[in-house]
Amino acid sequence: MPSTISSSTLSSNPLTDRDMSQYRWFIVALLFIATTINYLDRQVISLLKPILAEEFSWTESDYAGIVMAFTAAYGLSTLLVGYIIDKIGTKLGYVGSILVWSLAAMVHALAGSTAGFMVARALLGIGEAGNFPASIKTVAEWFPKKERALAVGIFNSGANVGAVIAPAVVPAIALAAGWQAAFIATGALGFVWIVAWWLMYDVPTRHPRVSPAELAHIAEEPAMIGDASATDLGADTPTLGRYNIFGNRAIWGFMAGKLLTDPIWWFFLFWLPAYLSDVYHLDLKKLGAPLIIIYLAATIGSVGGGLLSSKLIQKGWHPTRARQYAMLLFAVCVVPVTAISQVNSMGVVIAILSLAVAAHQAWSANIFTVAADQFPKQVLSRVVGLGTMAGTLGGVVFPLLVGRLLDHYKQLGQLSEGYYQLFYIAGAAYLIAWALLYLFVFRHAKQTNIPG
Repeated sequence: MPSTISSSTLSSNPLTDRDMSQYRWFIVALLFIATTINYLDRQVISLLKPILAEEFSWTESDYAGIVMAFTAAYGLSTLLVGYIIDKIGTKLGYVGSILVWSLAAMVHALAGSTAGFMVARALLGIGEAGNFPASIKTVAEWFPKKERALAVGIFNSGANVGAVIAPAVVPAIALAAGWQAAFIATGALGFVWIVAWWLMYDVPTRHPRVSPAELAHIAEEPAMIGDASATDLGADTPTLGRYNIFGNRAIWGFMAGKLLTDPIWWFFLFWLPAYLSDVYHLDLKKLGAPLIIIYLAATIGSVGGGLLSSKLIQKGWHPTRARQYAMLLFAVCVVPVTAISQVNSMGVVIAILSLAVAAHQAWSANIFTVAADQFPKQVLSRVVGLGTMAGTLGGVVFPLLVGRLLDHYKQLGQLSEGYYQLFYIAGAAYLIAWALLYLFVFRHAKQTNIPG
């Protein structure tokens, strides 16, 4: 039975990179696949909206209500799910989460009314609420700080890959076998992943395929001061007792950042297909190519955003300073969406939207690692749950605004103007979120490297 190795022992062990296994990157690959399935299941309904809206006579407000059912269930579940994952661990917690959401994805095929879809979306939200708390906790257990943003960026890019795969396969399945088959086929993928995760995952200190050198690397921390997070391997350490999460002001910055920016991403995810269909009159067959381009850009942004701050840290920047300046850059990159109302070319609009979604995913990779940097691993799933709950609170309110705004402008015969108003909001949201992160997190962190 493998023995537990302390961080101090590991850090003094003269092992070389040549002795190091690389299993942590295989773990990220599993997280990437799970997140891909997560967003594939989430995206199906937005792609089928033209068909379903006609069959069930949905208004924009009806569709907004269905989106709100998902986001409300998602948000209300995240804190409880995060607490459960902290208690039972990432292995079992992740299995339970993906089991629930895969079944819920398939239940959509049984929906016969708008209310039925709302129930199915709520169940999907409850299951999918576990994805990010489990994934972020796994990254904190398996990676040192200098690699966390890159690891988060890699698995988070699965959100975009799922959004790329969806327009490539969902319309084809729906046109060939009916819309019900699209929900069943995508939902079934989660069961395959559960088997792989159960057979291949364990915490690093107990995993037989992790070398002592890799354990030492995971436990490694930069020689810096002002660090609030735990520096051990996490899963095998004692609990922190009644750790006061709200006593750390970073929680308010993290929650504010998620509150303001998560709803924008969901708007991009759930309404971009409708925007391209409504404004540029693209049918189900022609939607695929523009959406693939946009979400491929988001994939690049997710990995590139994580890589940027990780590279800055490797060059000697304090982790907080690296996140601060990287996230400011990403916030600025969303601003061009405010100019879409002045653009006549669909190609230019797609380029602007591609930059915006890439910037969001780069932002997302870093805001999660801000939480991982500021809190001990033992409470991290709860912290991520709180942030996700805040994000979905905005995600519940924002679709209500979207639905009413679009219905209003549709009645006036100016639907495109409704979308432009929403793009103005999107362009400002990230700059406001960054300012609040600066207020609660960045300006309070001691960002001085220890010499030597």
